Amino acid sequence: MKKTALGFLFLLAACATSTPDMSNMSAEELYNKGYDELERTAWSRAAASFEKVELEHPYSQWATKAKLMGAYAYYKDEKYDDAILSLDRFIRYHPGNKDIAYAYYMKGLCYYDQIVGSEKDQEITTKAKEAFNQVIVRFPNSKYAVDAKQKLVLIEDHLAGQEMEIGRFYLSQKNYLSALNRFSAVVNNYQTTPQIEEALYRLVEIYTILGLNDEASDTLKVLGHNYPDSKWCQMALKLRS
Repeated sequence: MKKTALGFLFLLAACATSTPDMSNMSAEELYNKGYDELERTAWSRAAASFEKVELEHPYSQWATKAKLMGAYAYYKDEKYDDAILSLDRFIRYHPGNKDIAYAYYMKGLCYYDQIVGSEKDQEITTKAKEAFNQVIVRFPNSKYAVDAKQKLVLIEDHLAGQEMEIGRFYLSQKNYLSALNRFSAVVNNYQTTPQIEEALYRLVEIYTILGLNDEASDTLKVLGHNYPDSKWCQMALKLRS
């Protein structure tokens, strides 16, 4: 899955003060050190500085900001598990914070950027879907909801693609009932994806093989009504002629 371009969320920060000994830094100095390291794309060092704010100054105003900024640093460093842990802490302890929608959105990105090919397990894809749905439900009017909806379109297509991949495998093995279940799942759950046309054709194909002519004819009618110009429709017509 292509990396997502993420506009950096700038939080208030004063100019950093260079201090050689981190153990003597105040919460603000540590936070600003992390901020400067982010600007230099030193993601790992930035995350360490923000973590230090949380550990050494947990009740300061900077600790709240550091949770989110640390999560961002981990995200950029592709340490997604650490980023998600930081985001979960932020969400748990600061549900009313002005940046809470961003935290939910970034959690979705952490999963989204780990999505793998449709031939592999899609647990991460499902988690990305759940996370972006949270953004849409909780913050429907936010700018993050707009992007979450766009990413959900791609996620749905990806999940449908996996169902199709497995369905084709079962079909090649003449395991018709298992293939039927997979293609039916696409028809029932992913109707807005490009996979729907082939899924309908595969149902016609399997019903024909199984001698279920009424079901094959009914499915062909659906395919012909909705996608009359599709190559899959033309193939289904030839199959049933």
